[in-house]
Amino acid sequence: MAGPFCGRLLADFGAEVIKVETPEGDPVRTMGKRFAGKSLYASSIFRNKSLIALDLRKPEGQAIVRELAAHCDAVIENFRPGGLEKWGLGYDDLSAINPKIVMVRISGFGQTGPYSQRAGYGVISEAVSGIRHITGDPDRPPARVAVSMTDYITGLYAAFGTVMALLAREKTGRGQYIDAALYECAFSFMEPWIPAYEKLGHVASRAGSRLPESTPNNLYPTAGGGFIHITAMGDAVFRRLAAAMGRPELASEARFHTAIARSDNHEELDESIAEWTGTLELADLERLLEQHSVPATRIFTMADIFSDPHYRERRAIVAAPDDDLGSVAMAAVVPRLSATPGHIVHSGHRIGQDTRQVLASLLHYPEERIAALQRAGVIQCDPGVAGAAPTSGRSATAEAGSP
Repeated sequence: MAGPFCGRLLADFGAEVIKVETPEGDPVRTMGKRFAGKSLYASSIFRNKSLIALDLRKPEGQAIVRELAAHCDAVIENFRPGGLEKWGLGYDDLSAINPKIVMVRISGFGQTGPYSQRAGYGVISEAVSGIRHITGDPDRPPARVAVSMTDYITGLYAAFGTVMALLAREKTGRGQYIDAALYECAFSFMEPWIPAYEKLGHVASRAGSRLPESTPNNLYPTAGGGFIHITAMGDAVFRRLAAAMGRPELASEARFHTAIARSDNHEELDESIAEWTGTLELADLERLLEQHSVPATRIFTMADIFSDPHYRERRAIVAAPDDDLGSVAMAAVVPRLSATPGHIVHSGHRIGQDTRQVLASLLHYPEERIAALQRAGVIQCDPGVAGAAPTSGRSATAEAGSP
């Protein structure tokens, strides 16, 4: 997911992203829920991209990628280190053709080191990073978030690195490669616990719904079986929470007077708060805490999100045009730029839907050559698409890869 997500972020803000896909289709097409035979996940993560299908195992397919790279600002690759080199498509090969090329190299364990040749998905690298060890309840085995979190973390870093490399190129005139390792990107999110181990020997572990050393910052029960998360670790916010509880004296007690003291005595404080929240209905608690400017909320489900007025007013969910389904709901482009906002042009296309258009418009292949390549099994074109429309002229980024 890391490579496709990196490409999706760039495409959201206007880059012309050409996704190079195998004729069988990217593995993401087998993931997530399906509707009318179509992967809804692929509809979102492939949005705004031109999708071409070719066989990189064939020399003719490799030659097409080299030609594309000559026209591109960046190549995003998601293979095990050395995968592209065996096809003559590594950074040295492509930069010899296009010295300005930026290559984004996403892998489980990086381009160097004893683990570099290990196979790995995001969750495997997440386990190595330490994040998996601190996720979940202390009396249970390590849990995971039900999305490809480490892939998304790495995709964000990779997109950031792409933009930084392109900015650097404005000064140097040359490209460079970016080594984005899944385990390292996830490890960077362990920031508070790295020096804690080095100086104190403290090994962070699972803390459930509580954020350690930040008190109160936890999930509390409510009347009727609901839950509410309250975050009031700052001194001023805690005084407001104590007032909402009808116990303003709590903020003056030595054991709760400062943030450090509250964390030292978190079990007693959490117990007092839980005893109070358990007497009130969830909706009443939310209103009361909002009146006292205490950050608190119920835990939203997707159904809650779709009916929420704030999501609706900010248009955080958009209906992207889809050639097969009419439209597909997906998250809006973030962050929101005031002068140059991103936008969604279309959802993810079918396998090979844009092969003919990209080869004709960008590489100027005649129809006879395209047809010959298709007959030879080098490329795949969507049979429902004919002819070639002009490209947008936006900066081009090629994206390819598999674990």
